[in-house]
Amino acid sequence: MRATIKYRLVFLALMIFSFVIGVNWTPDTLANDADKQALYLISALYFVLLPLGYWYCIIKKGAQKLWKIIVIFSLSSLVARLSFPAEIAHYFEFIAWLRYPIIAVLLIIELYLIVSVVRGLLKVRKLKGDPRVGAVETYREGDDKSLTIALIMASEATNWFYSIPWFSRNHPPAIANINLKSAARWHVWLMLTGCIVASCSSYFLLVSWSEWVAIIVSSIIGYTLMSIVANHRLSRYYSLYLMRDNLVINNSLWGFMVINLTDIADVTNQPLAEIHQEDAETISIGGGQSNVTIKLNRPVIYHGGMGQLPEPMTVIHLSVDEPQQLMNTLNSAKLSQAA
Repeated sequence: MRATIKYRLVFLALMIFSFVIGVNWTPDTLANDADKQALYLISALYFVLLPLGYWYCIIKKGAQKLWKIIVIFSLSSLVARLSFPAEIAHYFEFIAWLRYPIIAVLLIIELYLIVSVVRGLLKVRKLKGDPRVGAVETYREGDDKSLTIALIMASEATNWFYSIPWFSRNHPPAIANINLKSAARWHVWLMLTGCIVASCSSYFLLVSWSEWVAIIVSSIIGYTLMSIVANHRLSRYYSLYLMRDNLVINNSLWGFMVINLTDIADVTNQPLAEIHQEDAETISIGGGQSNVTIKLNRPVIYHGGMGQLPEPMTVIHLSVDEPQQLMNTLNSAKLSQAA
């Protein structure tokens, strides 16, 4: 596991621990000094420790933008509004007023999804490969912000492209399959079941607050069913393939790399003892023991977080079902390109 992921998990654990402790230990009233001291400690936990943890684990170690710290302040304010004693909670009443802009934003998102579905269906009819690959090829040497926006725009077409077999009928064949849990049948059924349960649960939890919000949120969650199917088919059938002199590596829908063959320095079957997964520019993809190592001439971006968490990589360790076939194919492709 890479260091950035470890830090994200550390902060997630810290956040869950802080909110569970805070909600359960928050006094109902401020009847004495002990109650006030408990509230002071919980406030420091919410508005000092958690923001500091977010800044260190997510912003500093994850190389994210500083403005994103507003996320944890907003979340802490919401928890304070719902759990603090009444004489203090009213200071966070502004959170309750957020319901109206939230409803407006959700309506805009819902309309955007409808438009995106229509546009995505029109775009993927004649595609022969992942739309994200074209975005990377176009903006690989350009502005990072342009590439980020391009990947966001391509995400909807990508979901439709992989979720419906007819759309991906002209897809380049896989040269090997990465050993991914998301490629298993039990995984996709578990995810589909969880999505349906989450969609229904969100409706029943929110309907007493706002029926409009309940319908919108549950429908947005339900819409991810398409992404779950796309994620499974991508992981099972198209995790590793060649496309226009590029090696495309898909770590499910979550992350992917587009590596030009000229950037590949070496492809080997490196022993596990020599693998250093803690290196900042090293990534390991696939469950089990890595059996293929790809070394690059220069850093190539790994687009994590569905394209929104870019990280430069120079060494890729893969766990695949046909390691020798992958090495032979890549070496032959490099020789053909050089000739």
